[in-house]
Amino acid sequence: MRRHAPIAALALAATLLAGCGSDTGSDGKTKITFWDTNAGPARTPIWQHAIAEFEKANPTIDVNYVGVPIAQAPQKIDTAIAGGGVPDVADISTSGLGNLVAQKALEPVDERIAANPALNGKFNEALVTTVKNIVPDHKTYIIPLSTNAGAFWYRKDWFKEAGLEPPKTWNEFFTAVDKLTKPSENRFGFTIRGGAGSIAQMLEVVYGQSGITEFFDASGKATLNDPRNVTALEKYAGLYKKNTPEGDLQNDYVKMVAQFDTAGSIAVMQHNLGSYQDHIKALGPEKVASFSVPKSDSGVQSVLSNPVGGVGVFSGSENKEAAFKLAEFFAAKDMGGYIAEKSGVIPANTDVPPSKAAHITEAQRVMNDPATKVVQMPYHLPEFNEITKTWAEPLFQKVLLGQLTAKDFLDQFAAKLTTAQAGYKQRNGGS
Repeated sequence: MRRHAPIAALALAATLLAGCGSDTGSDGKTKITFWDTNAGPARTPIWQHAIAEFEKANPTIDVNYVGVPIAQAPQKIDTAIAGGGVPDVADISTSGLGNLVAQKALEPVDERIAANPALNGKFNEALVTTVKNIVPDHKTYIIPLSTNAGAFWYRKDWFKEAGLEPPKTWNEFFTAVDKLTKPSENRFGFTIRGGAGSIAQMLEVVYGQSGITEFFDASGKATLNDPRNVTALEKYAGLYKKNTPEGDLQNDYVKMVAQFDTAGSIAVMQHNLGSYQDHIKALGPEKVASFSVPKSDSGVQSVLSNPVGGVGVFSGSENKEAAFKLAEFFAAKDMGGYIAEKSGVIPANTDVPPSKAAHITEAQRVMNDPATKVVQMPYHLPEFNEITKTWAEPLFQKVLLGQLTAKDFLDQFAAKLTTAQAGYKQRNGGS
């Protein structure tokens, strides 16, 4: 039974819903709406430029841009689906794709890609496979645009002053973080994301240290509470207040960036390639660079799969042909390359020329290395986002505060995911 959205949420969504849907205006132009589900000062101008270029190339179509902050996007999309006021096209990540497909909200795009010479065979196969494996029928429900990679942004100038090289192993990482911590000078070696969005970053550090390469074992049991992961989480949580500011308990992305970029009090900040523009704008290329997830003690480079970003066409669109045109325009070589470059991420379209940016080159080196082990995050589980955000984030804070052991936390976390995985297999015939 679907819970009714709170009245305040419905009222807030009304503004968006008023701009949803599509029609033909008095000028004879087809009107469609695009939702940017991660809107903000860095991304909004990118989409607005892409839309303007599309409208130049397609003068009979008008596109209404609607920016939705990432924290509000899942609820707003669910509300739109329930109320019949979906956009025509939206920026969709595989992290939320399973939920949308379960609601039959998106159109499959396999036939559209196959029929378009600018797209057919032009996408990184690993990314396409990731998109298909999210859903039970293994169809493609978004046209891939880009993917991300975990990155540790660091102060080049501080490392140079301390005679340190970017760490390649976790032992080197913890040593560097400790050496660069100088509370008396308001300098800290690291900043932990303890608030919203903390779990994916925690998991990246945990699996990176342990070198475990599968989220579930052959029997379907989550590997989260493997003793090697427990030890890894204990070391990670041990940084809090020792090598990080005490305020990190409430850190979300905005607060982390403020500490790293604006206050200049942090030596290393964990995030992904997408924050490149923020760091460069604030600090400049002379002071900031990135290194990849360090190798485990056993020499394994174990990295988490990152969501694949793409564009999806909603089943409720009244002008699907125009909507598909927009999605395909975004994903083709020229615009796909532009969006990836300006966003600082890795393009999905393999026709896009190689990036000259050092952070992209390094991420692609790791991704393309046959020795790299990619731990596939369970985005296929409809419960995954709720478990990680609603349940896990508050308990992770208790781990940081010493009110809950790493083992107890991971035991409970693993049990929830094991149950969700078993339910998923049962619902989908063991696939």
